[in-house]
Amino acid sequence: MFDDSNIIVGLEIGTSKVCAVVGEVNADGALNIIGLGQARSRGVRKGEVVDTAQAEEDVRNAIVEAEQMADVEIRNVYLGVTGGHIRGFNNRGVHPVISADREISEDDVRDVVTNAKVVNLPADSTHVHTIRQHFFVDGHERVTNPVGMLGSRLEVDMHVVHGHRNRIQNSIRLVKGLQLEVDEIVFNGLASSLALLNAEQKEMGALVIDIGAGTTDYVVYADGVVKHTGVIAVGGDHISNDLGHGLKVALSRAEKLKVEYGSAIVDETRKGQTISINNEIGLTLKTVNVEHLQRIMSLRVEEIFQLIAQDLEQTNLFDYLRAGVILCGGGARIPRIAELAQPILQMPVCLGQTNSISGIKSALDQPEFITAIGLVKFGSLKQRKRDGKSSLAAGIKNTLTSFLRRS
Repeated sequence: MFDDSNIIVGLEIGTSKVCAVVGEVNADGALNIIGLGQARSRGVRKGEVVDTAQAEEDVRNAIVEAEQMADVEIRNVYLGVTGGHIRGFNNRGVHPVISADREISEDDVRDVVTNAKVVNLPADSTHVHTIRQHFFVDGHERVTNPVGMLGSRLEVDMHVVHGHRNRIQNSIRLVKGLQLEVDEIVFNGLASSLALLNAEQKEMGALVIDIGAGTTDYVVYADGVVKHTGVIAVGGDHISNDLGHGLKVALSRAEKLKVEYGSAIVDETRKGQTISINNEIGLTLKTVNVEHLQRIMSLRVEEIFQLIAQDLEQTNLFDYLRAGVILCGGGARIPRIAELAQPILQMPVCLGQTNSISGIKSALDQPEFITAIGLVKFGSLKQRKRDGKSSLAAGIKNTLTSFLRRS
């Protein structure tokens, strides 16, 4: 068995699958994935719980599988959240420095951050994240740590992510009903970006797009911080629905055709090809034109990227994205998807790979597990921050104790 204090678990209750990932933080602070559990998701629609009993059973199955693989007992999880109700915006807090010598203190920093967090959210909304971006001292931009500087006016920019309180609580209550504690809720898009991006990409500016079954989440990093977040309530399931209607086949058959013959761009070599759909005894029920199938897929995938491009254009973020676009999620498996996205987003597009994380290769290499791995990464960063503060406090205490002994 492993030391429980070093175990971190990420839980994603997705539209097509439930995924639990167990990570272990070693003595050097490196993250190692040691367990993975998954189950087909039946009680979730567009990233939100719609049937608690079914979803609870699926979560339990995924947790048990992860426990068995990692040889641990799971008690706490970092829970991923998404849905069309999730919103993100930037807000600035302002605080006058009133000390006689105008030196900015830790208290000033706490006050300005508190001011930035005070925003008028809709009555039914709750904070998911308040992410610090940059400080300003008397108008001087991009200050990372203002403590000790002289100034009369301290400002800070924060990125605020919020969502519908009850819709988020549905997932939390489900998890607690399984006798598990939720350490923290995390926006799925943020989790994915933490798993994929290194410090250089965050600094240069990158867009992470996570195409799930029910939603597409995206996050913009630039100048080392989160600049923008968004959710589109469209994903892989909508492509399957389009195929079901367009080809006049059952949804289960449409899903199978999508996986076997799908492409984001119509394959010229497939023109004129047809697929025979047979019943249980081998009789042909109908034939499907492959070009028609791929054209239906292409239109829906194109729409996803166009919606994101429109949003980025309105927020003037395109110029910040020098590291390009990184794709993940099950939708990233669609053949030639990066090729389709590139001209729409007008920058290089590639498929994502986990960053500075080791462990189970079968999990690390799969785009659909990126979010759950990112939830573990989020937890490890939180733990490192807490441990750092504890070490600092302990160091100050020890120094003070030895000083008092010498006095």
